[in-house]
Amino acid sequence: MDTRRRTRIDNMQARGIAAACLSIGCSYFDMLEAPLLDCRTRRARWSLGSALDDRGKPLHDRLGRPLHDLRISVIDQCNFRCSYCMPRDVFGTDYAFLRRDQLLSFDEIERLARLFVALGVRKIRISGGEPLLRKGIEDLVDRLAGLKTTTGFPVDLAMTTNGALLAHKASALAGAGLKRLNVSLDALDVDTFQRMTDTPIIVDQILEGIATASKAGIKSIKVNMVVRRGLNDHQILPMARYFRHSGHVLRFIEFMDVGSTNGWSQSAVVPSTEVLSRIDRDFRLEPMEPAITGEVARRWRYQDGAGEIGVISSVSSPFCGDCSRARISAEGKLYACLFAQSGIDLRQLLRGADDDVSLRQTIESAWHRRNDRYSEIRHLQPRSRKIEMSYIGG
Repeated sequence: MDTRRRTRIDNMQARGIAAACLSIGCSYFDMLEAPLLDCRTRRARWSLGSALDDRGKPLHDRLGRPLHDLRISVIDQCNFRCSYCMPRDVFGTDYAFLRRDQLLSFDEIERLARLFVALGVRKIRISGGEPLLRKGIEDLVDRLAGLKTTTGFPVDLAMTTNGALLAHKASALAGAGLKRLNVSLDALDVDTFQRMTDTPIIVDQILEGIATASKAGIKSIKVNMVVRRGLNDHQILPMARYFRHSGHVLRFIEFMDVGSTNGWSQSAVVPSTEVLSRIDRDFRLEPMEPAITGEVARRWRYQDGAGEIGVISSVSSPFCGDCSRARISAEGKLYACLFAQSGIDLRQLLRGADDDVSLRQTIESAWHRRNDRYSEIRHLQPRSRKIEMSYIGG
């Protein structure tokens, strides 16, 4: 890389980090019904309005991070077999996925969501597996879209999908109240895409889904590309070029060691600085300030006004210090981190008690004890078996 270009990217990255500091005060299937420190600051000035716990105190974890985001997995199955998430040699035809009765019902999900919102959650993301495989998913969207935060505003409801079924579901999702979508797309080249996803589905099917969702009224659509060196990193520029002027934000995600089956290696990681440098050669970039505290992607815009991109740098530049996210797996376990080894069983409490007192106390206690910051210390601890991404979403 040209030394001056490297210096320029490093300087832009530094300005992006500085902007972040300023902003926070210093980062299928008919059968199925059914936020450690990233070196920005530990003294983030979280905005007022967090719910109070039963002791009358704001609900924060041991590192001072509030509970603002909830990610809910509604199914552990998927119609893709992406190597970084559900490799086919592990998740094959004989793999024992969760039975219908093991999944949380929509009633149970709604009950949990209401509790979390009462505790300060403002954003809910529906994930999987592939959430569009869950029969009647638009009914769940309708239920959750009606929730109000402790300050009286509608919950910010989003969904992450691989987009294969999106063209068929977009209208119903929009009608139910879904406002935001993240669509996974790792390449435009058909061979590369099919190699990444280990599926015969073609790229045009995903692009059609994105277009249909936009026409249906889902205006905020982000496209997520997981970048793996030697596999799809040659698609960085084609992807950037395609989504310029589209109105959609393309985000490049570093290959992460989520779960224990994706064969992660540091050598397969393309650092976000390299991604930015490759794009900047053709399309000049400049950093943007974060839209909200705890945002996982660092934002960049094209200087010619063609839109913006984002980079998610969990490996090269962890953002644990801003993490305000709790996660519920498809079978109802609460996880405090994407890289967690174990979770707390909320399903047993849901099905064993009519009142919400014990549920609320369990959630509060789990968050108060939370001190997870895996990405900051991944190289300082031995490898261990972690929960798979297909159980708790990305």
